[in-house]
Amino acid sequence: MNTNDWQAKVVDPQEVMEKIEPGMTIFLGTGVAEPRTLVKHLMESTAPNLQDLELIQIVSFGEALSLQGLQAHKYRLKTFFSGWVADEAIAAGRVDLILSRFANIPRLIRSGMIHFDAAFIQVTPPDESGFCSLGVAVDVARQVMEQARLVVAEINPNLPFTFGDTLVALSEFDLSVRAEIEPIYFSRWPVDEVFDQVAANVASVIEDGSCIGFSIGPLYDALGRQLVHKRHLGVHSPFFTDALMDLVKSGAVTNRHKEVGRGKCLASYALGTRELLRWLDRNPLVEFQGIETVLNSQTIGRNPRVATVLPARKVDLSGRIALHIGKGNVATSPGEAVDVINGADISAGGVTIFALPSRNLKAQANIRLSVEDFPNLLSMRESVDMIATEYGVANLRGRTVRERAQALIDIAHPDDRAQLVEQAKSARILYHDQIFLAESGHLYPAGIASRQTFKGGLEVLFRAIKPSDEEEMRRLFYRFSDKAVYYRYFSPIKVMRHAKMQSYVNIDPNRVLSLVGVTGSPGEERLIAEGRFVKDRVRPYGEVAFVVDEQYQGLGIASAMLSMLVRLAKERGLQGFTADVLATNKSMLRVFEKSGLHVKAVLSEGVYEMTMSFDAAPVR
Repeated sequence: MNTNDWQAKVVDPQEVMEKIEPGMTIFLGTGVAEPRTLVKHLMESTAPNLQDLELIQIVSFGEALSLQGLQAHKYRLKTFFSGWVADEAIAAGRVDLILSRFANIPRLIRSGMIHFDAAFIQVTPPDESGFCSLGVAVDVARQVMEQARLVVAEINPNLPFTFGDTLVALSEFDLSVRAEIEPIYFSRWPVDEVFDQVAANVASVIEDGSCIGFSIGPLYDALGRQLVHKRHLGVHSPFFTDALMDLVKSGAVTNRHKEVGRGKCLASYALGTRELLRWLDRNPLVEFQGIETVLNSQTIGRNPRVATVLPARKVDLSGRIALHIGKGNVATSPGEAVDVINGADISAGGVTIFALPSRNLKAQANIRLSVEDFPNLLSMRESVDMIATEYGVANLRGRTVRERAQALIDIAHPDDRAQLVEQAKSARILYHDQIFLAESGHLYPAGIASRQTFKGGLEVLFRAIKPSDEEEMRRLFYRFSDKAVYYRYFSPIKVMRHAKMQSYVNIDPNRVLSLVGVTGSPGEERLIAEGRFVKDRVRPYGEVAFVVDEQYQGLGIASAMLSMLVRLAKERGLQGFTADVLATNKSMLRVFEKSGLHVKAVLSEGVYEMTMSFDAAPVR
């Protein structure tokens, strides 16, 4: 099609306004694709036929939602979305909220339960074959165009020509106007240090080959940067953003392991900068599909290892979530989040992670005993697999309410933990004799975590022990043979009760440093080893001891832990280790012999009293 052909056929927006009749229901495009020129003329016109109009927009980001306009004009806006600034307008009674899961909206339109008389849709200029692209909002445009008796194209040359289910013939429109205003651009979100650390903790539990979805906000901008070292990520996302563009450019995204749209990023909307829209123009790496595809739980779940990451406002000790409200929040109501959460539930290896800073901007705790009094509650506790803050990740999958509470207290702000423990005791969530050491939170050595690979490809994460490791340490104890228990504890212990084990995992960080070795996929971790040193009260030495699950012995795990403990002890000013080892415990003796430490051993009554100096000792 010749460029002049379509330009010759455009009409003045006022001609479109004259076609509108009182009482009409008009569909408006979403976000970047909002037809701003038509909306502007609709708002400014005083024509008598523009009365009692009903505007419907799937998600309201732009000028269509204006409290001033809603007050001054005789129309109402309906939206399926309660976030951004819509919640203020809804609360004021100016905007109607349609409650529906997003993936069900196309079906509501096809059935006629939601009817449209007219549709204002922003598109690109047509190509040589006469086809326009829907650009960056492919939600329900096709269903609306099939139903509405007046379909108007707002042709915007600044809109990217995108691929997927985006092509529409210019002949499908009854009228077309030329865009007088550029699309809505969304700036990148500023990211502070706290969100960077929250995102780093989220990224630590997202595996290579995972399929991710993004929205907008500081969490996602930070997460994109933290995922650049991953391999073969896939993208199946309601929104495509600048952060995802950067992630694709980094090479971390290949979409190789997806089942739906293999080799392509799938999205329904794009929200971002001018740079993003230029990058999306005729980019074969990204396809746009309708929300019945992108937000359908069954479709999402066909992809393996779906990692659904959502921002939370508050979390309680049982795992209930209070979602955000207000500007900048996209997946803000339970109805809007449930599709992606269910998709992760269905996905093989899928996981749902909620993330938030431990405190809000007013220094108020975000992890609480209860979130009952907060709006926007998501009560699907059984579908919340992990919670991440800047202090770590709490794994909730398969855990009791008591274990969940312990794990969440571990990642709360250190100054909030003592109160949470007392509140949980009073509510009978934690045992009445639960130990809490106030200094442990502030002095927890989060930065010592290290992931290492052993024989047979076994990956082990070594990190500092946490109070919430109590149950896993208890399970490890009961997997030991009588011989292994005797080697570790020098007595035939048969029972490890709560009182004793909680004393073991609640350590004084001024005197004790304990490492645990954890293996398994995120959400399915298993504690297989523990090693620690206890500082001598008199001299600069520490007593060291290890325990390794018998299934994993002989792989070098104890040697790796000893090497880490030597380095950490040196950093804390120690000059050596001591250890008591039974003479029959040959494997542990070999670990010390191969360590490269200066070892002095004295045998007394079947026990080697070992002294190991760090002088000239190699540190791996």
